[in-house]
Amino acid sequence: MNSADAFLETLAASGLPPLIGRRRVRGDFRGGVVTRDLGPLRLAELVSPEGECFRPARSVRDADSELWQIELVTRGRVRAEQGGNTAVLGPGDLVLIDPVRPVRFATTATTSVTMLVPRGSLRLRADDATRLAGMRIRGDRGPGALVSSLAREMARSLSGFRADEADRSAAAVIELIAVALSAQLDDARPVPDEALRSRVVGFIEARLSDRDLTPAKVAVAHHMSVRRLHKLFEGQPLTVAALIRRRRLERCRAELAGTDRTVAAVAARWGFTDPAHFSRLFKATYGYNAAALTSSNRARMIKALPARLGEDGG
Repeated sequence: MNSADAFLETLAASGLPPLIGRRRVRGDFRGGVVTRDLGPLRLAELVSPEGECFRPARSVRDADSELWQIELVTRGRVRAEQGGNTAVLGPGDLVLIDPVRPVRFATTATTSVTMLVPRGSLRLRADDATRLAGMRIRGDRGPGALVSSLAREMARSLSGFRADEADRSAAAVIELIAVALSAQLDDARPVPDEALRSRVVGFIEARLSDRDLTPAKVAVAHHMSVRRLHKLFEGQPLTVAALIRRRRLERCRAELAGTDRTVAAVAARWGFTDPAHFSRLFKATYGYNAAALTSSNRARMIKALPARLGEDGG
């Protein structure tokens, strides 16, 4: 295809939702569209030159309200904007597009696969669809990787299917797309504060011996700011820093009561690098010296020793 006008005409004739294009033609224009059907599923492989295209609200057709549009990039890069979302896609990545809403694309010289799926088959709620439209779905992991790989292969060859085989195969592909969208929705859904706090506390418990465990490190591990982390623990009995300190002290007290290791060794094991600071903190928290635990433990051991010897000798 050697002109932008011919490309857009072919695009419209293919049954794909219409677009208005602004292509930056450098040298020969290279573009093309090949469509294939698998039961109710339509696939179109597009070769597009560098440029921009968009769909205003006035271009929406009645038939577009029956479809969801899923774009897969196989070569080049695409920037897709819909609603409040912007997806920057590389090879293998996907994005869900709502054909009845305005959308804008900016692309390098690109090869892509468009999948048109009957709207009812994906069972997307309106609010979930609004959140997902225009959001990048990674094609290198999870269900997104399976959809990406399968769509590439289908775009190359769809032949030899009987009608019933095509319908059943399309149903399987659509179900896999639904799984990928559901997984993306779960990743994007805000985590309730209570569940997130439980995850943070579990993370802290597992790393109390890490001397570098700080609120900043906890925040990074949970992909949030330190400010968000502190807000998460507002209204709780302890702040994050106080929780780390208190749980470390509890581990130290339990270990000192059951071992003859030195106070300094136990303190260091649980992240306290300054023995003097640890001793002051321990006494301020429990009202007695940490050394008292070790010395009383030793005294009990020594007191019990003759009795044990006597029992062994009896």
